[in-house]
Amino acid sequence: MRFPAPEDLPPEPEAVPAVGPAVFTARFSGRVERRYDFSALECPRLVRHLARALAGLAGLENRHKYVGTTDGYAQTLTEFVAHVAQQTETPEGMDLEGLLPEFLDSFETSLAAQYEESSTTPYVRMQQVVKLLRIVREDHPDRLGVAMQARLGFTAVRVGRGRGRTLDAYSDVLFDAVQAAALADVRAVRDRMLVGERLAAAGRDPVGGGWHGWSRENAAWHIARRGPLTRALRAERGAMDKVTELGGIGGLNRHFFLTAQDVLSFVLLLMCQTGLEPEAACGLSADCLINPARGHVSIAYVKNRSHDQSRKTLRVMDGGALHQPGGLVRLALRLTAHGRRLAGTDLLWTHVLRDGRVIATFGRHRATSLARVKEAFLERHQLTSLLEATGEAASLSLRRLRKTYKSRRYRQSGGVLEDFAEGHSPRVAAKHYADIDAHRPLHEEAVEKGLREALQVALVAPAVLDDQGGRLDVSTAELPPEEVAVALSGDSDVWLASCRDFYASPFARRRGAGCPVAVWGCLECPNAVFTTRHLPASLSFAGFLTTQREEMTMPEWNARYALAWERITTGILPQFSTDQQATARLIAESHEASLHLPSQILQGLT
Repeated sequence: MRFPAPEDLPPEPEAVPAVGPAVFTARFSGRVERRYDFSALECPRLVRHLARALAGLAGLENRHKYVGTTDGYAQTLTEFVAHVAQQTETPEGMDLEGLLPEFLDSFETSLAAQYEESSTTPYVRMQQVVKLLRIVREDHPDRLGVAMQARLGFTAVRVGRGRGRTLDAYSDVLFDAVQAAALADVRAVRDRMLVGERLAAAGRDPVGGGWHGWSRENAAWHIARRGPLTRALRAERGAMDKVTELGGIGGLNRHFFLTAQDVLSFVLLLMCQTGLEPEAACGLSADCLINPARGHVSIAYVKNRSHDQSRKTLRVMDGGALHQPGGLVRLALRLTAHGRRLAGTDLLWTHVLRDGRVIATFGRHRATSLARVKEAFLERHQLTSLLEATGEAASLSLRRLRKTYKSRRYRQSGGVLEDFAEGHSPRVAAKHYADIDAHRPLHEEAVEKGLREALQVALVAPAVLDDQGGRLDVSTAELPPEEVAVALSGDSDVWLASCRDFYASPFARRRGAGCPVAVWGCLECPNAVFTTRHLPASLSFAGFLTTQREEMTMPEWNARYALAWERITTGILPQFSTDQQATARLIAESHEASLHLPSQILQGLT
């Protein structure tokens, strides 16, 4: 048999490129699973590459810890693919080789048109799509064009990072009310479960005597030793009637297990005492207390937003009282021990359902567990009206509750970031917890105080004398006896004040030249000395400034006269008695006194 020569054989077909799945399932934090299906999108070839990149970012490689993060990427992927499909005539044939930089630029333009200029969403979306494409480029470096690879070197051109709306803190009144309500709930839970234990100690096994022999004590004995009552009792004749008579399945079980409402109260109180992140407080494990010593203990937790997954610790007070975080966690450990054994979990928080099942509160349904009970907490403690009275939405945000705790720490530390940045870098603490609307008055007051202190250093207080030459001011400038005598004599008066040396002005270009400033420049001059003789002129000038404030815009008036007004009202007038000011005001209002005023001032008064 004759075989064909190699050159006579047909060319080998090109290898089918490997592409990722359009459907995948990701697991987040080992508890939540989510299925992502992109099979219905246009541009199927492009979609498979992007979906494979997203699968690598998500639970398959555990780089995304939150389901919400991957959900955001999935939405961006969907919108970008739809945008590309609109830009091409053959979406079914679109692959990596067909991607153009114009697709990213036009997608950025469409995002900028959808959102406000201050929104962070356009930039975040561009970050996400560029990141997915960069992962695709790493897997297929030769399939993207040169222009497209160059475009992936930056994120966006038209949209900026934006600032977004910073989450603000609650008022201190609301924070204290939530903490007090949670503390009252925890105390009630403690007392309720102690009652259950006493009932169980007084009861006995009710199985032998049938349901007619069941009492609250015997039911408590059964729950404490065999687990919660469940709806399976419906299959037994007379069981449900007796259980209902004793308080119902839920009423009996709640003497031995926390409810979802109880867990919320514990979490709220712990957050109010420690400032733990909501995810950290909810995700505590049964072995979270470590290193007890000298009245303190460390709470070990996982900060899910951190770039690593190492456990972090928070040092808190320990003891036997509920206002001590260590004592609060120890009480929770004691009250949830039975539930953890039945649920088979090492997580701290467990609760019993209405049907009698005991589950880990923040397990598979972690994102929605507390959302159903926060509204009931607000209504039970009549906090909804307090929220509405302060202009807040009638809902409780755990993130804002934590921000309020941080706000208090910030104010207590006096704004010193090194003392305030617990669990954060100083940069993150300043950006997310210090720079919020609740601190704006505090920051404005600090800026004003700093400017006043700087002004006091740069501009000494006015020198004010009484009629005998005694000092009325707080200035540290020295006045020799001969200068005091000249000031009292009136020989060196320059309208608003007496000048110590008209030819040694700090405002002149050279020594020996006359003072070049306006007539009210004496108010800022260290050479000026003020006495009761100058008080009528000062009051007349203050009246002129008041008139000018009504005629000028505030920025213009502030630029020209604000410092002079402050020097008169805070540095000069307060040094004189009420009687002296009243006499001087009457003199200033006389026609003869006005004759000695500069023409510019006279125009303002007439």
